Amino acid sequence: MAGQIFERIEKKFMLTREQLESLKPILDKYMSPDKFTDYTICNIYFDTDNFQLVRTSLEKPKYKEKLRLRSYGVPTEDQEVFLELKKKYRGIVYKRRVAMKMREARKYLYEDKTPEIEMNFANKQILKEIDYAKKLYGLKPKAFIGYDRVALHGNENSDLRVTFDNAIRARENDLELTHGDMGEHLLPEGKTLMEVKIPGAMPMWMANAFAELDINMISFSKYGTYYQQHLAERTGREAKIIALKQFNAIELRKNGEAEALIHVGTAGRRAMA
Repeated sequence: MAGQIFERIEKKFMLTREQLESLKPILDKYMSPDKFTDYTICNIYFDTDNFQLVRTSLEKPKYKEKLRLRSYGVPTEDQEVFLELKKKYRGIVYKRRVAMKMREARKYLYEDKTPEIEMNFANKQILKEIDYAKKLYGLKPKAFIGYDRVALHGNENSDLRVTFDNAIRARENDLELTHGDMGEHLLPEGKTLMEVKIPGAMPMWMANAFAELDINMISFSKYGTYYQQHLAERTGREAKIIALKQFNAIELRKNGEAEALIHVGTAGRRAMA
């Protein structure tokens, strides 16, 4: 299977139960369910030991990127998963992904072995970019994020997509897709994350519906929310410990150098006497 490359604008909205119920009949006029519309998505997000990628993302820079391993449902060793490198620059999302069996993904990510997949031009290029990111940051599995998704596509423009994510859940341990989709829930009861994925401008009918129902765009990251809710405080403590150790090491080195200078000076005065 050839690697896939996506370029689009993604907008996110947090819906109440009432907003969702009011929006559904409007969407039904213009959109249809995907062939596989109701499914569970499982992801393993990769990051540095001090969570550099997610911390950078939360600062809302012009450019950011993330690496994740994705499956649709809980995979077996022989089922297909997707390794995705997602970049965002000035509001436009660029996503590259390559498919491989779960066992091949594990060998590639954790053993640096070339996966047994068709090495066409697209796959080679995507793996080259992923290799660069892995080596640049020293990426490791850091979090599992899963959710149940309903997906729609436009009747006139199939590139227009709307997804609804419920039961968003996460964990920081047991970071294997094959081990299940359990995790701690991140959203309050009755909240649904809606994402609108469009190649250009939002259709007028959709913009009018959102305005009428007071549906407003938000900035929201599933991985970023999990980091802020469960990982940031501990990471901050660990960063302070590392900084303190580095400070103490510098002070010890300074003291050692000062003692050496004093010793040299004393020895020199004795020699002169």
